[in-house]
Amino acid sequence: MASGRVPNPDQRAWSGLVSWLFAGNPAAEEVMTSIGCDETPETVWSRMMTYEEVPLRPPVLLRALLPQPRRTQGDKTCVEAEVLCLYDSGFLVKRITKVEPPHLLQFDVVQQRLGIEGCITALGGSYEIRSVKGRTEIALATKYQGYLRPRYLWQPIERFIAHQFHHHILNGMCASFPRLDLVARPATAGDLAGNDFAPPEPICTTPLLRSQR
Repeated sequence: MASGRVPNPDQRAWSGLVSWLFAGNPAAEEVMTSIGCDETPETVWSRMMTYEEVPLRPPVLLRALLPQPRRTQGDKTCVEAEVLCLYDSGFLVKRITKVEPPHLLQFDVVQQRLGIEGCITALGGSYEIRSVKGRTEIALATKYQGYLRPRYLWQPIERFIAHQFHHHILNGMCASFPRLDLVARPATAGDLAGNDFAPPEPICTTPLLRSQR
Protein backbone atom coordinates (compact mmCIF):
# COMPACT_ATOMS: atom_id res chain seq x y z
CA MET A 1 0.00 0.00 0.00
CA ALA A 2 2.98 2.31 -0.21
CA SER A 3 2.40 3.17 -3.87
CA GLY A 4 1.27 6.59 -5.06
CA ARG A 5 2.27 9.47 -7.24
CA VAL A 6 4.66 12.17 -6.13
CA PRO A 7 2.86 15.31 -4.82
CA ASN A 8 2.54 17.98 -7.49
CA PRO A 9 5.38 20.56 -7.60
CA ASP A 10 3.20 23.63 -6.97
CA GLN A 11 1.64 22.26 -3.81
CA ARG A 12 4.98 20.94 -2.58
CA ALA A 13 6.54 24.37 -3.24
CA TRP A 14 4.05 26.42 -1.20
CA SER A 15 3.99 23.82 1.57
CA GLY A 16 7.78 23.83 1.72
CA LEU A 17 7.92 27.63 1.81
CA VAL A 18 5.35 27.90 4.62
CA SER A 19 7.10 25.15 6.55
CA TRP A 20 10.49 26.83 6.14
CA LEU A 21 9.11 30.16 7.37
CA PHE A 22 6.94 28.97 10.27
CA ALA A 23 7.71 25.36 11.25
CA GLY A 24 8.57 24.45 14.83
CA ASN A 25 8.07 21.56 17.22
CA PRO A 26 4.91 19.54 16.45
CA ALA A 27 1.77 20.17 18.47
CA ALA A 28 -0.92 17.48 18.76
CA GLU A 29 -4.42 18.77 18.01
CA GLU A 30 -7.94 17.37 17.79
CA VAL A 31 -10.98 18.90 16.07
CA MET A 32 -14.56 17.59 16.28
CA THR A 33 -17.65 18.57 14.31
CA SER A 34 -21.14 17.19 14.97
CA ILE A 35 -24.65 17.25 13.56
CA GLY A 36 -28.03 15.99 14.70
CA CYS A 37 -30.47 14.23 12.40
CA ASP A 38 -33.69 12.22 12.47
CA GLU A 39 -32.24 9.11 10.87
CA THR A 40 -31.60 5.95 12.88
CA PRO A 41 -28.03 5.08 13.92
CA GLU A 42 -28.24 2.06 11.60
CA THR A 43 -29.11 4.28 8.61
CA VAL A 44 -26.30 6.70 9.43
CA TRP A 45 -23.83 3.83 9.79
CA SER A 46 -24.83 2.41 6.40
CA ARG A 47 -24.23 5.82 4.74
CA MET A 48 -20.89 6.57 6.42
CA MET A 49 -18.34 8.11 4.04
CA THR A 50 -14.70 9.11 4.05
CA TYR A 51 -13.49 12.32 2.40
CA GLU A 52 -12.43 10.35 -0.67
CA GLU A 53 -15.92 8.83 -1.07
CA VAL A 54 -18.03 12.00 -0.95
CA PRO A 55 -19.62 12.55 -4.38
CA LEU A 56 -19.99 16.30 -3.81
CA ARG A 57 -17.24 18.58 -5.10
CA PRO A 58 -15.04 19.88 -2.24
CA PRO A 59 -15.42 23.59 -1.42
CA VAL A 60 -12.95 26.09 -2.85
CA LEU A 61 -10.80 26.27 0.28
CA LEU A 62 -10.22 22.51 0.37
CA ARG A 63 -9.54 22.38 -3.35
CA ALA A 64 -6.94 25.14 -2.95
CA LEU A 65 -5.11 23.67 0.05
CA LEU A 66 -5.45 19.90 -0.28
CA PRO A 67 -4.88 17.37 -3.05
CA GLN A 68 -8.09 16.32 -4.77
CA PRO A 69 -9.53 13.01 -3.48
CA ARG A 70 -10.05 10.19 -5.97
CA ARG A 71 -11.05 6.91 -4.30
CA THR A 72 -10.31 4.41 -1.54
CA GLN A 73 -9.21 0.79 -1.58
CA GLY A 74 -9.84 -1.51 1.38
CA ASP A 75 -12.49 -2.50 3.91
CA LYS A 76 -13.14 0.18 6.51
CA THR A 77 -15.44 -2.06 8.59
CA CYS A 78 -12.80 -4.59 9.69
CA VAL A 79 -10.40 -4.05 12.62
CA GLU A 80 -6.72 -4.01 11.56
CA ALA A 81 -7.69 -3.54 7.91
CA GLU A 82 -5.71 -0.91 6.02
CA VAL A 83 -7.50 1.51 3.71
CA LEU A 84 -5.53 3.21 0.93
CA CYS A 85 -6.88 6.70 0.20
CA LEU A 86 -5.81 7.96 -3.21
CA TYR A 87 -5.54 11.59 -4.27
CA ASP A 88 -4.63 13.23 -7.56
CA SER A 89 -1.05 13.71 -6.35
CA GLY A 90 -0.50 11.55 -3.31
CA PHE A 91 -1.97 9.08 -0.84
CA LEU A 92 -2.46 8.20 2.80
CA VAL A 93 -3.10 4.89 4.54
CA LYS A 94 -5.59 4.44 7.39
CA ARG A 95 -5.55 1.45 9.75
CA ILE A 96 -8.90 0.63 11.34
CA THR A 97 -8.50 0.28 15.12
CA LYS A 98 -12.05 -0.06 16.44
CA VAL A 99 -15.40 -0.99 14.87
CA GLU A 100 -18.58 -1.05 16.97
CA PRO A 101 -21.56 -0.86 14.57
CA PRO A 102 -23.65 1.20 14.46
CA HIS A 103 -21.96 3.55 16.92
CA LEU A 104 -18.18 3.84 16.56
CA LEU A 105 -15.43 3.66 13.94
CA GLN A 106 -11.85 4.66 14.81
CA PHE A 107 -8.71 4.67 12.69
CA ASP A 108 -5.05 5.68 12.76
CA VAL A 109 -3.22 7.23 9.83
CA VAL A 110 -0.07 5.13 9.37
CA GLN A 111 1.27 6.68 6.15
CA GLN A 112 0.84 10.11 4.55
CA ARG A 113 2.33 11.45 1.37
CA LEU A 114 0.31 14.46 0.27
CA GLY A 115 2.98 17.15 -0.09
CA ILE A 116 1.91 19.04 3.05
CA GLU A 117 3.90 17.05 5.62
CA GLY A 118 6.05 20.05 6.55
CA CYS A 119 2.90 21.84 7.75
CA ILE A 120 0.57 19.15 9.06
CA THR A 121 0.31 15.37 9.34
CA ALA A 122 -2.84 13.41 10.11
CA LEU A 123 -2.75 11.05 13.10
CA GLY A 124 -6.21 9.49 13.00
CA GLY A 125 -9.88 10.09 13.48
CA SER A 126 -13.24 8.67 14.44
CA TYR A 127 -16.95 8.59 13.65
CA GLU A 128 -19.25 8.44 16.67
CA ILE A 129 -22.97 7.86 16.19
CA ARG A 130 -25.11 8.12 19.30
CA SER A 131 -28.72 8.60 20.34
CA VAL A 132 -29.39 11.86 22.16
CA LYS A 133 -32.92 12.70 23.37
CA GLY A 134 -34.62 10.65 20.70
CA ARG A 135 -32.42 11.87 17.85
CA THR A 136 -29.16 10.70 16.32
CA GLU A 137 -25.96 12.70 16.68
CA ILE A 138 -22.98 12.18 14.37
CA ALA A 139 -19.61 13.38 15.66
CA LEU A 140 -16.62 13.37 13.31
CA ALA A 141 -13.16 13.90 14.85
CA THR A 142 -9.71 14.39 13.36
CA LYS A 143 -6.39 14.15 15.20
CA TYR A 144 -3.30 15.70 13.66
CA GLN A 145 0.09 17.26 14.33
CA GLY A 146 0.53 20.90 13.44
CA TYR A 147 4.07 22.12 12.82
CA LEU A 148 3.51 25.79 12.12
CA ARG A 149 4.35 28.47 14.68
CA PRO A 150 3.23 30.64 16.37
CA ARG A 151 0.38 28.34 17.39
CA TYR A 152 -1.90 31.22 18.43
CA LEU A 153 -1.91 32.25 14.77
CA TRP A 154 -1.95 28.91 12.99
CA GLN A 155 -4.17 26.83 15.29
CA PRO A 156 -7.38 28.81 14.50
CA ILE A 157 -6.63 28.56 10.77
CA GLU A 158 -6.06 24.81 11.01
CA ARG A 159 -9.25 24.33 13.02
CA PHE A 160 -11.28 26.32 10.50
CA ILE A 161 -9.94 24.16 7.65
CA ALA A 162 -10.63 20.98 9.66
CA HIS A 163 -14.25 22.03 10.25
CA GLN A 164 -14.65 22.74 6.53
CA PHE A 165 -13.26 19.26 5.87
CA HIS A 166 -15.75 17.71 8.31
CA HIS A 167 -18.67 19.75 6.97
CA HIS A 168 -17.96 18.45 3.48
CA ILE A 169 -18.02 14.82 4.66
CA LEU A 170 -21.13 15.25 6.81
CA ASN A 171 -22.96 17.12 4.03
CA GLY A 172 -22.18 14.21 1.73
CA MET A 173 -23.59 11.76 4.24
CA CYS A 174 -26.73 13.84 4.80
CA ALA A 175 -27.31 14.13 1.05
CA SER A 176 -27.43 10.33 0.87
CA PHE A 177 -30.06 9.90 3.61
CA PRO A 178 -33.49 8.72 2.39
CA ARG A 179 -36.10 11.45 2.35
CA LEU A 180 -39.65 11.10 3.61
CA ASP A 181 -42.08 10.45 0.78
CA LEU A 182 -45.13 12.70 0.56
CA VAL A 183 -48.24 10.99 1.89
CA ALA A 184 -50.81 10.58 -0.86
CA ARG A 185 -54.44 11.50 -0.08
CA PRO A 186 -57.60 11.71 -2.20
CA ALA A 187 -58.23 15.05 -3.85
CA THR A 188 -61.15 17.07 -2.47
CA ALA A 189 -63.43 19.63 -4.07
CA GLY A 190 -61.51 22.36 -2.24
CA ASP A 191 -58.25 21.18 -3.77
CA LEU A 192 -59.67 21.29 -7.29
CA ALA A 193 -61.55 24.58 -7.05
CA GLY A 194 -60.00 27.70 -8.56
CA ASN A 195 -56.30 27.25 -9.43
CA ASP A 196 -54.83 23.92 -10.46
CA PHE A 197 -53.96 21.71 -7.52
CA ALA A 198 -50.25 21.71 -6.62
CA PRO A 199 -48.84 19.23 -4.07
CA PRO A 200 -46.93 20.67 -1.11
CA GLU A 201 -43.15 21.02 -1.32
CA PRO A 202 -41.13 18.24 0.34
CA ILE A 203 -39.72 19.09 3.76
CA CYS A 204 -36.10 18.43 4.65
CA THR A 205 -35.84 17.08 8.18
CA THR A 206 -32.04 17.28 8.54
CA PRO A 207 -30.97 20.33 10.61
CA LEU A 208 -28.08 22.65 9.93
CA LEU A 209 -24.56 21.62 10.89
CA ARG A 210 -23.17 22.78 14.18
CA SER A 211 -19.51 22.74 15.13
CA GLN A 212 -17.83 21.94 18.41
CA ARG A 213 -14.63 23.83 19.10
